[in-house]
Amino acid sequence: MRGAVDLSSLRNRPAAPPSGTAPAPAGPLADVVVDATDESFGQILEISRTVPVVVDLWAEWCGPCKQLSPIIEKVTRELGGRVLLAKVDVDANPQLAQGFRAQSIPMVVALIAGQPVPMFTGAVPEQQVREVFAQLLQVAAQNGVTGTLPFGGAEAEGADADAEPPLPPLHAEAFAAIEVGDYAAAITAYEKALAENPRDEDAIAGLGQVRLLDRVQKLDLQQARAAAAAAPLDVQAQFDVADLDLAGGHVEDAFGRLLDLFAQLPSDQRTPVRERLVELFGLIGAADPRVVSARNRLSSLLF
Repeated sequence: MRGAVDLSSLRNRPAAPPSGTAPAPAGPLADVVVDATDESFGQILEISRTVPVVVDLWAEWCGPCKQLSPIIEKVTRELGGRVLLAKVDVDANPQLAQGFRAQSIPMVVALIAGQPVPMFTGAVPEQQVREVFAQLLQVAAQNGVTGTLPFGGAEAEGADADAEPPLPPLHAEAFAAIEVGDYAAAITAYEKALAENPRDEDAIAGLGQVRLLDRVQKLDLQQARAAAAAAPLDVQAQFDVADLDLAGGHVEDAFGRLLDLFAQLPSDQRTPVRERLVELFGLIGAADPRVVSARNRLSSLLF
């Protein structure tokens, strides 16, 4: 997932942001949900050294954004200052959109001590958002980012009273494995959860995410792209680049690559590509227009 975000041009920004933008990290905040701009983003990076910052890239015209943003805001406020949510209107902030390579939105990325950590793209269910936030806090703790921001929201006072119920045992087992980097054990835990309940949507989403993490951690972006360019019909080479594209938020590129591959392969070699597409569709969400479009193209190729 390295290389998916380039924030180098946004690190050194003026200390004083324009009125109404992100507050300074020192002193209480009015809210743990703030609007970030091209000008104020240097301050957001500094805050990420105290608490993880979740960056929600959205636009007014984006329907899935309007579904996802209220969920992210709700989960952030319930954490009582342990996470800051920075909302970025990509139309109004082209430098941030370019820095995060936001080719498709909604796109959600975290910052831990100034370093980007991809989270998810597309509208996802609330439970999945909660699980990803839980993983984010675990990763932040591993990197020594465990602060709490003082803020004036009433939600902070009631955060403990509204604490989430514990995760199902196999989901908790998967999270514990992810925390220590044992993706194979996490995959096994989610597979067991699905064996018990094949309709467990959170396990389906978690399994897809951890499989993706397991695959991309072993890849080098430049090498993968060179291998795919040299062998356009090499299924594994195209899988690698599609995984990297999806992890970097380039959802349509990932789908397009695999659909082009599917179209060129003999019918008896297509099954692995179709299965990988279905798996990636599950990561983004069936209602996402990019998934709908890709499914329609896949259907036309099948029939």
